[in-house]
Amino acid sequence: MITRIQPGARMSQAVVHGGLVWLAGQVGEPGDDVVAQTRTVLSQIDALLAEAGSDKSKILSATIWLADMADFGAMNSVWDAWVDKANPPARATGESRLATPAYKVEIIVVAAV
Repeated sequence: MITRIQPGARMSQAVVHGGLVWLAGQVGEPGDDVVAQTRTVLSQIDALLAEAGSDKSKILSATIWLADMADFGAMNSVWDAWVDKANPPARATGESRLATPAYKVEIIVVAAV
């Protein structure tokens, strides 16, 4: 069975299948700095994982896109305070032009349910 969480015309915010949950890329509020956007993104991830019956201790992988790698340290200051230190996921971080210049960070995760 496939469960789609918060489906829309273009995409779902999460899809659950076969004991895994895939989250769509989460972004913060345009105009906020990277610290505030990262906090918002991680809060959204927590909420979506909870809705899927999971939590951050079950994240398998995270892909983080930054609009500017100069924000790597600031983003990590929020990530490091949030991540489950007993169960850190595999992670990759890269620089990419995001959907709008107002977005500073986008995070995509896959987790076990």
